[in-house]
Amino acid sequence: YFADTRNGAILVDTTSRALHFWSADQTIYRLYPTSVPLTEDLTRRGRTEVVQKVTNPPWRPTPAMRERNPEWPEFVQGGAPENPLGPFALYLSWQYYRIHGTHDTRKIGRRSSNGCIGLYNEHITELYSLAQVGTQVLLI
Repeated sequence: YFADTRNGAILVDTTSRALHFWSADQTIYRLYPTSVPLTEDLTRRGRTEVVQKVTNPPWRPTPAMRERNPEWPEFVQGGAPENPLGPFALYLSWQYYRIHGTHDTRKIGRRSSNGCIGLYNEHITELYSLAQVGTQVLLI
């Protein structure tokens, strides 16, 4: 899937609901279970990269999410108990797409997100420490 692992590599397999991580020098490999988008039309596939790492990310539902769920708030502060992004997020070059933690562990292993890839909080904590801005990402 990757010609090389410069800056590290993340492969998200939406079918098996798994995220694979390789460090740039390939001495570290991790495999994490994930949540994936609810439907095919919410699922994005292809190549992107980590463009920002955020601790206690704030949550702003996308316009499409607010249209489907008008009762949702426009903004939730990072670290708030009702914030669905967990303690860390890796922002991708695609607008609105993230790899992030979740406090709702029932979502992992299921089609349960509005587009993002969710991880257990302990797993995003580890991945956040391993991945860097520039890590290449492929969603299949």
